[in-house]
Amino acid sequence: MKINNNIRFGILVSIVAISGFSQGMLLPLIAIIFEQDGVSSSLNGMHATGLYIGILIASPLMEAPLRRFGYKPIILAGGLTVAVSLALFPVWKSFWFWFILRLAIGVGDHMLHFATQTWITSFSPKDRLGRNISIYGLFFGLGFAAGPLMTRFIEINESMPFIVSAAISLAAWMAVWLLKNEHPEHDLDAASFFGTMKRFGKVFKYAWVAFLPPFGYGFLEASLNGNFPVYAMRTGIGVSSVALLLPAFAVGGILSQLPLGILSDRLGRRRVLVAVMLSGFITFTAARFLEDSPAGLLVCFFVAGMLVGSTFSLGISYMADLLPKPLLPAGNLMCGIFFSFGSISGPFIGGIAIEWLEGISFFSLISAMLLLIFLALAFVKPTGPETKSA
Repeated sequence: MKINNNIRFGILVSIVAISGFSQGMLLPLIAIIFEQDGVSSSLNGMHATGLYIGILIASPLMEAPLRRFGYKPIILAGGLTVAVSLALFPVWKSFWFWFILRLAIGVGDHMLHFATQTWITSFSPKDRLGRNISIYGLFFGLGFAAGPLMTRFIEINESMPFIVSAAISLAAWMAVWLLKNEHPEHDLDAASFFGTMKRFGKVFKYAWVAFLPPFGYGFLEASLNGNFPVYAMRTGIGVSSVALLLPAFAVGGILSQLPLGILSDRLGRRRVLVAVMLSGFITFTAARFLEDSPAGLLVCFFVAGMLVGSTFSLGISYMADLLPKPLLPAGNLMCGIFFSFGSISGPFIGGIAIEWLEGISFFSLISAMLLLIFLALAFVKPTGPETKSA
């Protein structure tokens, strides 16, 4: 049985890595193609929100099918949606057609993440939950970091990256057929849209503070990738420096995923989250005073990645600590919803700050967000039914 669990876990995190790969590829790939075609930066940025809008649209509708059909069919449906959508990009090069495909990929990716997250949190013992979710985050991060490498294929053929990624996604999708289907634990409320809304209310009441780290990570990731390059060019940091700083943050997050996950199993999720949020605030505050030093910024970005690059996976683990198993599907959905809110609001707020608040550092915005989350985690004591195990 242990071997079967390891194989199941391996297939699930591999699926997540492919999902990260497709997301990491699409963001720079479509941005580059549109930039070469003369599409304005504002429309280019709006197009990038399609994936997160798809997540928000699908989230309230996803729990009922999961409870009715189980984990495996939802993963299969999501994986097929992603593979087919990727394969359709070369069929018709149109701004709005590609936006619809991005929406579809957002829905499919969220089906994958929702089902895999819930499955992993349901079968992981409490003393290994942080470790397992950190490996989940690690594989997604590795896939996301590898995705941009596909942009090089544009020089050979514009359709090539889409075709290659669709083939890889399809290969991973086929591995899911090896798994035996399982269902979430039964809940007394009906498996329907209204039942989901009722569970959302319970989940928010018990575990709202656990959704702040996923929100913060979405805000941070989208702001760094969407706003920081613009801020850097306007303040003279330089494009060459940006090309080193953003990967430094990603590498820091990848390196610390597993150690922080294991540490959270031993010390408690809340303690680790409070520590990394405060440390992240201090690091980005330091970056504010090191904007004229490329080496100083590089160190800050790497250290910040090690500290706050794991907040999404730590937030999922903290949520699972606070909720009983019947509420885990709704809890995982809300983690995805808050991440999407952060991913959409981050670039919007960051863009306004850069445009209208001259003299205010971009890093001050990030620091303020991290400080607010730190204060909530430090001073709000959860009152959920599973709080004793948190």
